[in-house]
Formats: sequence, C-alpha cells, structure tokens
Amino acid sequence: MEEITSQLLKNIPLQYILGYTDFCGHRFAVRPGCLIPRPETQRLVEEVFLLRESGTVLDIGTGSGCIAVSLALQGYRVTATDVSAQALEIARHNAENLGVEIDFVNEDILHPKETCKRWDIIISNPPYVMPSEMHDMDHNVLDYEPHLALFAPTDDPLLFYNHISRYALQHLSPGGWLLLEINHLLADETARLITKTGFVDVRIKNDIYEKERFIIAHL
Repeated sequence: MEEITSQLLKNIPLQYILGYTDFCGHRFAVRPGCLIPRPETQRLVEEVFLLRESGTVLDIGTGSGCIAVSLALQGYRVTATDVSAQALEIARHNAENLGVEIDFVNEDILHPKETCKRWDIIISNPPYVMPSEMHDMDHNVLDYEPHLALFAPTDDPLLFYNHISRYALQHLSPGGWLLLEINHLLADETARLITKTGFVDVRIKNDIYEKERFIIAHL
C-alpha cells in the first residue's frame, strides 16, 4: 500500500500501477505505451453488436486491444492494426490471455499498406485531442499516457478521420459500417467530413456522459 500510495502521489495512473483495467466485463493488461481504455468507449463496442451479430472487423489503432478483443470474444473475425509495436505487444498479450485469435498488423493508417481485403465493419478510436485542450487535462493523463495515441496535429485535428474514412471507403464491404470515437468539440465538423467522403446515414451518438462522442456511418 505504501508503494502504491507513493506512485499515486506522483500522478501515475492507477491502472498502470495495478497493471490492468476492466473493459466490457473483461480484465485487460495495461502499461505505459498503450492508452488506458475508457468506460465511454464500451458504448462504441456495444454499437457494433446492434449493427451486426457477426462478421469481419478492422480495428484501426487498437492500442491495448480492448475493442478488438471484446469483439473477438463475441465471435467477430477481427484484424487489428497499430503504428506502435509496443502497443501491439500488449494487445497480443491480452488476446492470448483471453483466448481469442486476432490478426495483428503493425501499420500506420496515414501510410497504409496496399491490400485487397474488405471488412464488414471498420472501427477506430484514433488520436483526437487538440493540443489546445492540454491545459484542461489531468497530469496523470498528460504526463504518463502516450501522446501518440492522444493528440491530433495542431494544424489538422481531423487528420486521422480524413485518412480512416477514405481508407474505409475502399475497404468496407458493400453495405458496411464505419464506427468512430470522436472529439465532442468537433462532432459536427467530423460528421460533415465523413459525409463528404461518401458515407450516408451519418449519425452522431452520445457517450455515457451525454457528450457527442461517436459517429456511425453506412456505406
């Protein structure tokens, strides 16, 4: 308890201290190098269940693998990508620990590899925090969680949504779905971008805190 207390006083996230967190009813290992799964992201996973009871899924920017593993546990066939080899190592550990098979790929969505593959669902929780929001962030997030997974570029806060939506346009099966976690401060702008890319029935959904946190779009 003294060791834990001393680490908490340094603002180290409790999840990193314990080495795990819970997500969608399962325990996931977390450590520095991957974003700590948030409770609100669970609703994004639940939206997949409402759209399709089965099918193929691509999780872009998988981090700890919480989304990918949660879907694989329900029978979806999942491919998961991340630019961080360190994050993929943690994600693979979580998949093995929870007994699911996932195709993990080290890939940067800003420079994706050529593929002919298509998926029924593409889902992503990409970096979306604007650097201007730093002053409102807690030190346990700002000082310890990977900035690579948190922050969008100052000059283009929708950079990842632009690339992901264009990639999804080419790699979703006909009638497929795109599900995204978004910055609630840019909800309308993000929805317009997704619509302009070519998606229809673009819906903004609230998270458990009633903030505009997700976009669901139909191809």
